[in-house]
Amino acid sequence: MIPETIEEYILSHIDEEGELLATLNRDANVNLLRPRMLSGHLQGRILKMFCRMCRPKQVLEIGTYTGYATLCLAEGTGADATIHTIEVNDEMEDFIRKYTDRSPWKEKIRLHLGDAMKIIPTLEETFDLVFIDADKRLYSAYYELVFPKVRSGGLILADNTLWDGKVLETPHPSDKQTIGIQEFNDKIRNDERVEKVILPLRDGLTMIWKK
Repeated sequence: MIPETIEEYILSHIDEEGELLATLNRDANVNLLRPRMLSGHLQGRILKMFCRMCRPKQVLEIGTYTGYATLCLAEGTGADATIHTIEVNDEMEDFIRKYTDRSPWKEKIRLHLGDAMKIIPTLEETFDLVFIDADKRLYSAYYELVFPKVRSGGLILADNTLWDGKVLETPHPSDKQTIGIQEFNDKIRNDERVEKVILPLRDGLTMIWKK
């Protein structure tokens, strides 16, 4: 959503992502089919900054993919924080652990492999921050499932909520991902339990503050 020249300027004037994340990024672009799915430099620094400001002790990430965002969340939290991250594709485990195991924040990270809809109910923690970046068809379901586990004053972040501008279109009935994002955005707009704002960052990032 940001012009390439502006993004290049931004990246040249913010903190660097660091060697480990840069190596992960290169590895993903060479070896994975959809490297664009990882959070990347700008969003990664923003996730870290959210953690610096909110100082969460318990964090939940729904959708690990490469572990890039996981590492950024872990980097921004204190030594006593725990990052629970859920990835449905068990074939990503080796890639994820290749980088989390090399991270100085590896002791904070708890990787759960499987269906988030089944794993979330088993988690007994009360979360200070939740980052949703998984199956777009299930965003509303993830939200309702995790909402009771978020403390009052906690923050929920949802990625890809502008969905390449497709939220402005009437989707084909078979385009379940676009429909899922539109339904989620409408749900959040009408949810009086929260305050919310959409940031036009990359593919859209919604900030949801639980009252």
